[in-house]
Amino acid sequence: KNVRVLAATSRNLEKEITEETFREDLYYRLNVFPIILPPLRERRSDIMLLADHFLQKYGEIYGKNIKRISTSAINMMMAYHWPGNVRELENCLERAVLTASDDVIHGYNLPPSLQTSEETQTSIFPKDGADLKTMIESYEKEIIIDALKKHRGNAAATARYLNTTQRIINYRIQNLGIHPEDYK
Repeated sequence: KNVRVLAATSRNLEKEITEETFREDLYYRLNVFPIILPPLRERRSDIMLLADHFLQKYGEIYGKNIKRISTSAINMMMAYHWPGNVRELENCLERAVLTASDDVIHGYNLPPSLQTSEETQTSIFPKDGADLKTMIESYEKEIIIDALKKHRGNAAATARYLNTTQRIINYRIQNLGIHPEDYK
């Protein structure tokens, strides 16, 4: 009769013992080897590790080959406070895999709660304001880099993908300081 019990709670059991809403003897029986796991918002370094795991898991389940998460989606996930912890992150990425139309998870694939959170807004718009031209160039650069990654640094394929001319893409690549060879 070798039985082991693994119990988890998000409640403060010590406080509940003092309030007499949780049995003290049961607490000490369960608390033989406590494992304290901080909430996900206090373990930001785990977010991308878990995200990669869930992308692989749901990519296999739904038959999708998701290769990466865009910079904007990463920023949204890193800025969010994750009240539902790892389960919320998992649900978020399952949804993202289901709604992805290519091999990249974009910000618009994430749930609306991440797209409209106060934390996300402050990460997109600096507290001291932002220059519209700078922000547009930043987004344009991200779009071109995403397309270059998808087409392994090929500017002609990137131009076709973005429905523009190679001359315009080459001009934007030069002006934005992008190096296509970095994405081969």
